Amino acid sequence: MTGPINFSAESLAQEAMQAQQKLRAGLDSLRQVDNIDYGATEREEVWRDGKVVLYRFRGEKAPTAKVPLLIAYALVNRPYMVDLQADKSIVRGLLERGEDVYILDWGYPDRSDRYLELEDYIQRFLGGAVDHLRREYRMAAINLLGICQGGAFSLCYSALNPRKVRNLITMVTPVDFHTDDNMLSNWTRGLDIDQFVDTLGNVPADVMNWCYLTLKPWRLFVQKYVGLIDILDDKRALEDFLRMEKWIFDSPDQAGEAFRQFIKQFYQGNGFVEGGIDIGGRAVDLGYVDMPVLNIYAEQDHLVPPAASKALKNLVGSEDYSELSFKSGHIGIYVSGRAQREVPGAIHDWLAQRSR
Repeated sequence: MTGPINFSAESLAQEAMQAQQKLRAGLDSLRQVDNIDYGATEREEVWRDGKVVLYRFRGEKAPTAKVPLLIAYALVNRPYMVDLQADKSIVRGLLERGEDVYILDWGYPDRSDRYLELEDYIQRFLGGAVDHLRREYRMAAINLLGICQGGAFSLCYSALNPRKVRNLITMVTPVDFHTDDNMLSNWTRGLDIDQFVDTLGNVPADVMNWCYLTLKPWRLFVQKYVGLIDILDDKRALEDFLRMEKWIFDSPDQAGEAFRQFIKQFYQGNGFVEGGIDIGGRAVDLGYVDMPVLNIYAEQDHLVPPAASKALKNLVGSEDYSELSFKSGHIGIYVSGRAQREVPGAIHDWLAQRSR
């Protein structure tokens, strides 16, 4: 017989015994686990500016797309979430469909990068990569895919240099930073960012990770590690878990001055909506984003709520604006099985319709 919360002494004992068996099996699994790394697809360096490197991905077949696609990721994590492993790779899905894919790796800032500004990241680094591809392919404009903060950078770049971007794709990109359901924005709006950066210099990666983890403390501090017990006897599942953990905690520090500017102009000033974004003395107006735009957002995203992304529709100057939503979270949109089936195909089909 069970009580009102539907467990008994026998069921608890059985569950405890199963947990012990899983833990014992986990000792064997951990001994068998290979070196955990991420980045499944062959790539080669094609351009560099200091610590920032542009890579070209090499698929199993030559690309058929005539216009290269450059991916710009966020600064806060390593960019290879889009190519985490063979069966969880948006990049691989794009390559299989004939896209010619490049990615910008921002590197690991150190104290020498303390005074890098947003202008450096957007006009010098992102702009330098764009100009390199324009020269190599002898074309006026390329395709640009910006993800999360990299999407915000891509919007700024496209507004300041509209003739250099043929098609723009934004994925889980914050645009309206003051939506009611944006917990991260609510935290940062009251932050004395000047004192914060003046005290720390570069912002340590551990501080950033702590902020993201505490947005969902039960899920990210407790539940996922309790759930780890269930896969301890599955070597492949354990390797997948450890690969994700390695990616999460392999985070670069943030260059202090650029971080200060981003928090002030975007999170606190809501500059895309209210105006006031200044990149190297030039104002950013999304009305100048007049190329075709595809805006992809995740319906269960707690870092960039859907409303924060969907605000883009009413701000860009493009007459060719499309939206796609996916039933996933901020990370699931890259690594879930559904994402592998749907996201690369949606991007490729959208680009193909605009290459005729």
